Amino acid sequence: MRAVTITVQGGSGKLTTNVTNLPDPDTSEIVVDVASSGINRADLLQRAGLYPPPPGAPEWPGLEISGTVRALGPGVSSRRVGERVVALLDGGGWADRAVVRAAQTLPVPDGVDLVDAAALPEAVCTAWTNLVDAGRLTAGETLLVHGGSGGVGSIAVQLGVALGARVVTTAGGPERVDRCRALGADVVVDHRRDDVVDAVRAATDGRGADVVLDVLGGGALRDNVCVLATGGRLVVIGLQQGRRGELDLAALMAKRATVTGTTLRSRSPQEKAAIVAAVGEHVWPMVADGRVRPVVHDRLPLGDAERALAMLESGEVFGKLLLVP
Repeated sequence: MRAVTITVQGGSGKLTTNVTNLPDPDTSEIVVDVASSGINRADLLQRAGLYPPPPGAPEWPGLEISGTVRALGPGVSSRRVGERVVALLDGGGWADRAVVRAAQTLPVPDGVDLVDAAALPEAVCTAWTNLVDAGRLTAGETLLVHGGSGGVGSIAVQLGVALGARVVTTAGGPERVDRCRALGADVVVDHRRDDVVDAVRAATDGRGADVVLDVLGGGALRDNVCVLATGGRLVVIGLQQGRRGELDLAALMAKRATVTGTTLRSRSPQEKAAIVAAVGEHVWPMVADGRVRPVVHDRLPLGDAERALAMLESGEVFGKLLLVP
């Protein structure tokens, strides 16, 4: 069984198109004809040689796909041939065909476009496990999402609203501010113009945020601790402003706050299956009724992966870019 794949060439970071032999699905796997593949910052890091795929995963990038089930492994009964699905992958999504674990797939909800559905699995799984599992977000609390215009951020804003939280987010420039507000955010801070800490304190009458979902990392650590409410939870999922920062332990202790760092890709298949199952149970009904929807900046041909990465790196993308075979 063969697939057209987009592979990172050696250490050069150059992307090349290849015809690759795929393994037959094992007992717990399925084959999916890919309709679309999402692009994530992890793909940028992988191209740069900074984020290798887990052992046993395909070498080519791609952490999420949508498509149609082509074949089932001998032990799979949860899916059916011809079914529309999305999948969370360890890698290998930039292709016209993929072999994936059945436990890391979900059916595409009725009313959701099959191509656009690829914008959901990685972002929704990331947002859910970090807001609910790590962040312990509950209705009535205040959530600060850094980067509400990003692939994960645009989903986290919607999910926070659907969970009954008061959502504050950041965005750069008036147009992005308006679009984040249209996603349901209660307060949107233009980080190019306003001080985020002051704005969050003003929006919460000085109390601060109960949960902060952070993609910035080291450079924002001090401000994130400052903006936490008493008992607040800072969940770090990205390092856009570096991997090191200064932590004021006295401030953290005084607020009885916690700092948690998480990744999704490196988790075990069992952990990923549990997250996907929780998303299917709790978030998929929100997708079905429109409370959470894919946010797609553009669709590009699979062969334009290089241009897509350049667009993502430039900061112009709102939501997700998709590669379409």
